[in-house]
Amino acid sequence: MYKSFFGFQQAPFDKGIDSSMLFQSEAYKEVLARLDYLKTTRGFGLITGDPGVGKTSTLRVFADSLNPSLYKVMYFPMSSGTTMDFYRGLAFSLGEQPKFRKVELFFQIQNAITDLYDKRRITPVFILDEMQSASAQFFHDLSIIFNFDMDKRNPFILILTGLPTLANRLALNQNRSLDQRLVTRFHFSPLTPDEVRDYIKHRFKHAGVSRNLINENAYEAISSSTGGYPRLVGNLVTQCLILAFQKQTDLIDEEIVFAASADAGI
Repeated sequence: MYKSFFGFQQAPFDKGIDSSMLFQSEAYKEVLARLDYLKTTRGFGLITGDPGVGKTSTLRVFADSLNPSLYKVMYFPMSSGTTMDFYRGLAFSLGEQPKFRKVELFFQIQNAITDLYDKRRITPVFILDEMQSASAQFFHDLSIIFNFDMDKRNPFILILTGLPTLANRLALNQNRSLDQRLVTRFHFSPLTPDEVRDYIKHRFKHAGVSRNLINENAYEAISSSTGGYPRLVGNLVTQCLILAFQKQTDLIDEEIVFAASADAGI
């Protein structure tokens, strides 16, 4: 279809792209620098951003960069199951058979983290996603579970990530104890107009096409229509490529972008 028409070796916005090939926006580089600092200090970190801005992709890059002999990465979306399911999942991922009672489960998780860090010299890395939907009680529980030696040390890395409302929730009085323990925090911003252009060219190049397929006015229309959110950019440009193929033209202009925006509901 459009791939052979334009000469792409693969779909340019395929989700399966290797993490090393991701576009390095300023936000991307900054958040990786924050995460690298967190890797050194350990403890709690916070990453927020709107849907489609690149949070999960960047966290995948960070996770892939960790030596598996020194770090054990565990990813949990808060949206799946009950809170107790979540705690049991933590215990199970640490190699434990989860206890039934909550207090026993907490001690089990703490002991497993301590054994992993002190005896096996492996730092557990917990990535907790969609945390804007977590309850105040859950935030309180995290402060208890991840309090070691009266908060004297951090034998773990725990990254809270979610929508911007997560930061607002942590700032509330009842969640202040957890908020104050954050070692680093970062809010992910969308791509700038220049970054949108570079991002598209970057994805095209890695898909096998280096020549320019989009004129300058079209780049501006894409940036304006998508607000710079990479997921929307990918969806819109893919629709543009399909329409350009149907029109048998090898250059995308602003008219194609406007038509594609209507088709994609952007």
